[in-house]
Amino acid sequence: MSSGLKKLAQVSVLMAFLVTAWLLWSGLYKPLLLALGLFSCVLTVYVKIRMDYFHTNVFAFRFGRRLVGYWAWLFVEIVKSSIQVAKVIIDPRLPASPRVVKIQATVTEPVVETILANSITLTPGTLSLDVHDGVITVHALTEEGAKELEKGEMNRRVAALVGD
Repeated sequence: MSSGLKKLAQVSVLMAFLVTAWLLWSGLYKPLLLALGLFSCVLTVYVKIRMDYFHTNVFAFRFGRRLVGYWAWLFVEIVKSSIQVAKVIIDPRLPASPRVVKIQATVTEPVVETILANSITLTPGTLSLDVHDGVITVHALTEEGAKELEKGEMNRRVAALVGD
């Protein structure tokens, strides 16, 4: 497949995704709103083209069983962390032991770093503060949460998303 054809396919997939998401999430189907929604989708694709988004390895990212499996694992981690944070808050002694730790991302592609940092932030009790040169600075509510991140399970699972 030629690079021009490949780029057109990627632009088309992105446009289809944006339009579908807009239609599903807006729930408003009046002509003016449909036109404005289409305009916002076209503008987004235009900005992505100007940013040279389609020459990066973003589309090498494989969506499939790995991603669904990661989402399921992340959901379980979010529930477990929610319970741990609730226990810290409910305990009258408030056994919080805040820590700031640095996590080295296994894969340093910007998309993968972003997924890792967002996954950390989605998990209650942890917050990604900074991402720079493959190092993610994280604030953890408890020492246990910091140690869990330092074990690297989330890092390994995110890196596996882009593996071959």
